[in-house]
Parts: sequence; C-alpha cells; structure tokens
Amino acid sequence: MERTIVFPEGELHYLHEVKAVKNINIRIRPDMTVRVSSNPQTEISEVEKVLTEKRACIRSALDRYAEMKKYAARGHEYVSGECFRLLGRDLRLKVALGKKNSVDSDGLYLFLTVKVNNEELKKRLIDRWYERACEREIGGICRDTYRFFEKYGVEFPQIRFRTMISRWGSCQAKRKILTFNRRLIEMPKICIEYVVLHEFVHFLQADHSARFYTRMTAFMPDWRERARLLEKEGVFGIDV
Repeated sequence: MERTIVFPEGELHYLHEVKAVKNINIRIRPDMTVRVSSNPQTEISEVEKVLTEKRACIRSALDRYAEMKKYAARGHEYVSGECFRLLGRDLRLKVALGKKNSVDSDGLYLFLTVKVNNEELKKRLIDRWYERACEREIGGICRDTYRFFEKYGVEFPQIRFRTMISRWGSCQAKRKILTFNRRLIEMPKICIEYVVLHEFVHFLQADHSARFYTRMTAFMPDWRERARLLEKEGVFGIDV
C-alpha cells in the first residue's frame, strides 16, 4: 500500500508491505522508491515512528540515487580512453587495429585489438572477455568457498552468470544452482567473496533468519563491512 508521511522538511512517499518479517525493514531502491515491510502485528504508527527516526538516512540515500541518476554514465562507445572496471579497479581502454581480434589487460589498461573498426564487434569481444573473467575469478572464489561446505554434505553447484536487474546473486538450493550477476566481476574481490558466501549459506539456511546471519558471521566475521562496501560500490537498493 502506498502511504505518505509529512516531515517539516517535506513529504515522504513510501510503499508499505505486510509480510512475515521480524523487524521493520526499510529499503531504498535505485528508482528512488522507499519500500517498507513489517509484520501483521506492527501498527502503522510504529512504522512511521521508525521512518521519522531514520529520515536523515533515507534522505541521504535518496539524494545519492538522484545524483547517480543525474550523472549516470552513457553506454560505452568502445573507443580509446574509456574506462572499464574489473575487481574494483579501473582499466583504461586502448583500441588498435591488428591482424586478429583479441582482448588483454595488464591490470592498468584494457587492450582491444580488432581487424576492423566495428562497434558491435568490439562490444562482443569485450563482453566475451568479461564472461571469461567471471568464470575464472568468480568461479575460483566459488571453488575456494565450497571447501567450507563440503563437510556439510553440500554438493558443488552449477555456477551460472547472467544479467540481473536488482540482485548480485541467487541460490536455487533444490536444483543445486548458483547464479551471479555478470556485473559482480566489476566489484572488489572482498565483495565478490561476500556475495558468494551469502549464496552458499543458503544451502544450509534457506531464509534470512537470525540463524542465517549467525552462520554468515561464523564463516566471515567481517561480512557486514564487506556488504557496506558493496553497497557503496554498486547500484542496487540500500537498506536503512
């Protein structure tokens, strides 16, 4: 249900959902919608009390998304000088004509060699390079993480990568499939490790209950710091 609360500095519009949650949860989406969930026993007055207490954080998150939208990067044109990201590092693109199509990196530059100067070809080559990077880097982190879960009888899952709109990863425990957002490869390695662990823990605990987060802390004591860094680096919703 859409609701409005009036503050001295202005109105706040939010979407309220009643669901089986323990606490009052507030999430700010990149489209600048404010979504609030609470359990059936929680009065709307309690919800709005929490919104009032956290209105500074909510406004800060909304301002951040407004700024990001204002200065949102345009699509790549695949010309020298453009910036691409890998594992939290910026790579400067260098394009050259050559005898074969190839993509390589020395950690500072992304070298793209093409037979013909065609934008669609360049996009396809770089997309394939990112796919291989996902399989190598994220796949490697999955194999390293699996060592902690093998003793619980968890089978090594099928690892997939695809474009995802609003999440970094997902777990289909019954089908033994983990799917990760292709954009995750752009994030710092410690953030990728956090997302991979998060999805693996779902093989032991399906929901996001207190037990889930207890397991997270046991495997990765600093997971909250990593999550905050991912929130800062990424573009998905912010919890306040």
